[in-house]
Amino acid sequence: MQLKKVLPILFLIMFLVMVGFGIIIPVLPFYAEDIGASPTELGLLMAIYSLMQFIFAPIWGRVSDRIGRKPVMMIGIFGLSLSFFMLALSTELWMLFAARIVGGILSAANMPTVQAYVADITSEEDRAKGMGIIGAATGLGFICGPAIGGTFTNINQHMPFYISGIVSFFTLILVALILRESIHVSGVKQRKGSISRKDVFGGPLAMLYFLNFFVSLSLAGLEATFAYFAARKAGIDAVTLGYAFMIMGLASAIVQGSMGRWTKKYGEALIIQAGISISAIGFGLILFIQDFTSAAIFLAVFGIGNGVIRPSVSSLLTKKFKSGYGVATGYLSSSDSLGRIIGPVLGGYLYSINIGFPYISGMFLSVLAYLLFQVYTSRSSMAEHGRTPGT
Repeated sequence: MQLKKVLPILFLIMFLVMVGFGIIIPVLPFYAEDIGASPTELGLLMAIYSLMQFIFAPIWGRVSDRIGRKPVMMIGIFGLSLSFFMLALSTELWMLFAARIVGGILSAANMPTVQAYVADITSEEDRAKGMGIIGAATGLGFICGPAIGGTFTNINQHMPFYISGIVSFFTLILVALILRESIHVSGVKQRKGSISRKDVFGGPLAMLYFLNFFVSLSLAGLEATFAYFAARKAGIDAVTLGYAFMIMGLASAIVQGSMGRWTKKYGEALIIQAGISISAIGFGLILFIQDFTSAAIFLAVFGIGNGVIRPSVSSLLTKKFKSGYGVATGYLSSSDSLGRIIGPVLGGYLYSINIGFPYISGMFLSVLAYLLFQVYTSRSSMAEHGRTPGT
């Protein structure tokens, strides 16, 4: 299987998956409110999806190691499509929760399986390039989806959910027809239980998962509070804010698309450290926004830093194993979901104390992530030389 032919297919698949996911974002809060959801219930409705992904991403990753990437990817995309149609047909609050639970459980298969697929078909030299392309597709899809959803909401409040379901079902057909299974491409026999929890959390690699959690936690806190912050600091309305986030997403996607070149030149370790540092600077700059221009520029700085971290961590992580990539990427997706569960709550609480605290805490979490990576490099070096800490 030629890498140049497969990566564009994976790019298109993840782009369509995220377009379908993003379409419902502008309308879901209002849709749930019309059905009768309180603000607390709306928060639970958003959190339950991430909770299901936190629980099930490692499970689906392990299943993909055993039965193949393609069938698990198809299950994930089918679940996403099914959940959108369930949302469109919901008339009671419990139906919304059922749709979000089903969607969270099944769509948890998507990201770890796609990342494991990339690890299967790429050499270590091209691993970061592949992960970066997937990250770029995810970011661009997430930019386009809400814009489409907002447009069709004006026609009918149910319409974005039907469109999301159709887009996801089309993606499912695309996977079924043109994507080939990847496990045999890696040239390594996938062994049942080839990676255990001890392998993941019992050594230096645990630091990468905690690093990813802190990065996700800080990002979720920003996303949950920035609309209020920008309105108070610079009088930016929702429409203008959408353009600022679009610029952030584009900056992030452009840099992720260039990951292969940068990683070959500097290596994942330096890219991760640079990404964390730039993210911290971005958090600091956000405190000083004055208008749309400064908000867009400072968000773009943050997006560039934050955008390169996840693909680099995924690349570095999968290089540490010869098989069982699904488990490794599944736990990575799980740590990301955990950050998205806790982040909005923490960010909202900090914002209630002081409007700048979510971004100050973002700088603090970035410092923690940087220190964790230093611990990782130190322990990895010891492990490679046959030593353990303290000897």
